[in-house]
Amino acid sequence: MKSNGSRMSLAPVSIPTVSVPNHTEWPALSAEKESELKEKIKDLLKDINGVLVAHYYTDGKLQDLAEETGGCVADSLEMARFGTEHPASTLVVAGVKFMGETSKILNNEKRVLMPDLGATCSLDEGCPADEFSRFCDQYPDHTVVVYANTSAEVKARSDWVVTSGIALPIIKHLASRGEKIVWAPDRHLGNYVQRETGAEMVFWPGSCVVHEEFRSVALGRLRKLHPEAAVLVHPESPQSVIEQADVVGSTTALINAVVSREETSFIVATDKGIFNKMRKLAPGKTLMEAPTEGEGATCHSCARCPWMGMNSLQNLLITLQEGRNEIHVSKKLAKRARIPIQRMLDFASRMQS
Repeated sequence: MKSNGSRMSLAPVSIPTVSVPNHTEWPALSAEKESELKEKIKDLLKDINGVLVAHYYTDGKLQDLAEETGGCVADSLEMARFGTEHPASTLVVAGVKFMGETSKILNNEKRVLMPDLGATCSLDEGCPADEFSRFCDQYPDHTVVVYANTSAEVKARSDWVVTSGIALPIIKHLASRGEKIVWAPDRHLGNYVQRETGAEMVFWPGSCVVHEEFRSVALGRLRKLHPEAAVLVHPESPQSVIEQADVVGSTTALINAVVSREETSFIVATDKGIFNKMRKLAPGKTLMEAPTEGEGATCHSCARCPWMGMNSLQNLLITLQEGRNEIHVSKKLAKRARIPIQRMLDFASRMQS
């Protein structure tokens, strides 16, 4: 049963200020230099028995290289699952830190490297494990559900880990059993899930710096200019943006929508790094960024995660050459954090059977 209105209850906590890195781009590479770097990376991956996995939001050059070398381009959960099934002993994760940690949690015996350990996430940084644990202690009768965009320590404190693709069925399942939910860290995704399921939920007040910037009034103007376009929105976006969507869904769901829907034009409210995959799978379709300008905006176009932008061919090469930027999660912590992740994976398997 869907809720007739938002009953959003934000956690009475003060989240830390998240320091957003500057949108510093790595120097552009000539075609010759780019080809040279790619060949070196390919050789190094073979030398270390490694495989490259990249998130949809990373630079298109990294996504292409991952596929060229037998790796994968996917969302955070599929990245980790791919690493579990792949025989490589070293996983090279192009994304943000929680993704590397999730890969390490599910593949604790493997070495996990990242181009830059400073590539974090506003949701992760805004939900410190110690403060979150104290908050959870105030609700001992609640089931703790955390989004994948969290640290290993926060996952270890939870009962369930969810992705945006499976959050709705899991919360619906828990609500049907009368369970009350502590949700963290993205309040917009949590609010969307609550409105769709009617679950009783209390929220940690976090948000994604990218999706927070999409502006509903500006989106409405863009829709009027392009009435033929379907609007695709990631549920980390504000409610006023979600309400204008033709499709609300995870990165994978939005990509599938571009491929399968009859429209030839799309306004996309998520990180524009996803356009690389969309254009490959639906080359004849027009993609437009949902607007981030307007009242209250802090920049003209923020549809780009600054931490994802820290991944590049250049620092990937350095990581492989020097074997640095390794992700470490203790066996004890990994064992605890794996429990709620495995609970989600088992639930997903039951849904498919």
